Amino acid sequence: MSAGSYRSASLLALAVLAVGLGACTVPRPGPTMNEIFAGSVLREGNAYIVAVGDRVNRAANVTPALGFSDDLRRARLLGGDTIRVGDEITVTVFENVPEGLLTTTETAGARLEQIQVDQQGYIYVPFAGRIRAAGQSPEGLRSTIARQLDEQTPDPQVYVSRTGGDGASVSLVGRLGAQGVYPIERPTRSLTAMIARAGGVTVPPQVAQVTVTRGSISDRVWLEDLFRHPELDIALRGGDRVLIQEDTRSFSVLGATGAQSQIPFDTPTISAVEALARVGGLDATRADPTGVFVFRNEPERIARSVLGMPELVGDQRVVYVLDLTAPNGMFMARDFKIRDGDTVYVTEAAAVQWNRLISTLTGTLSATGAAVSLADSTTD
Repeated sequence: MSAGSYRSASLLALAVLAVGLGACTVPRPGPTMNEIFAGSVLREGNAYIVAVGDRVNRAANVTPALGFSDDLRRARLLGGDTIRVGDEITVTVFENVPEGLLTTTETAGARLEQIQVDQQGYIYVPFAGRIRAAGQSPEGLRSTIARQLDEQTPDPQVYVSRTGGDGASVSLVGRLGAQGVYPIERPTRSLTAMIARAGGVTVPPQVAQVTVTRGSISDRVWLEDLFRHPELDIALRGGDRVLIQEDTRSFSVLGATGAQSQIPFDTPTISAVEALARVGGLDATRADPTGVFVFRNEPERIARSVLGMPELVGDQRVVYVLDLTAPNGMFMARDFKIRDGDTVYVTEAAAVQWNRLISTLTGTLSATGAAVSLADSTTD
């Protein structure tokens, strides 16, 4: 074989090799639209590919509802002066005789402090005996004690005051100005009042969640909903536990967008359009607006409704397709709600992929030509 023929054959072989390698190794940000569709259950994959429309939006836009159960909402406000188990009572008695049961000529009144209401709801007052205190107001308890003492000393004057005790307190923890245990008093009988008493929340209100645990019941609500819906501002009970947390939900945005990142929810709901806006929107030089995908593991109940397949069992992989160029495409994307754990992916335009392949091949062929030239120089 002549040197010229050898050089031509070498160049052709290297060029073919470059084309094969270039087609396989062109870098890209993720799968193409065709590759995503190849993952459909109708082809070789195990995901359902669903085009987003009005019906799909109605079926898929199910966001977890937060709110208080009827058991918490039915509770009435406690009387600000209601005495409960665990409270401490101070009783002061004045008698109308020089030498009384509890007083002397030197002491105008007898002060009995730190009398604790026992587990059965009773207190003990000397000469009055064991008296039921729980459930009474200080005024009611005063009258009861006065009647009991009146049998032994004429017209006693009794004063009763109450302090917050174990049975009339609420614990507040989490993202608050001042965590702690607070007594339920007249100004702090409702949930929002108690949160304010603890210094308010230390996270943005729009992402603050409030969890109230009462016995075996534990319910959660958005802080802002407490003010939008007054019926959610529940009355507190002794022993309630209140936890303030920041919303921990997030979603990911990948592909041909202004940025690729994991994004935390900064509002209770975020639409697909808002999700793209969080990362600077579509990359105008690379993105294919017909190929915006949302990858999601859909719970069984919602998957059945979205797909119209009541026989489905278990969670399903669903890929929602948004075509922003369709007549109502932007409206569909605006109405489609992103959920916790979603992955939003924007494919590249076919022309971008082609140009990248050509660029890669051009560079490869240039390197191949240099290699052939070097081979020629060694054979001369």
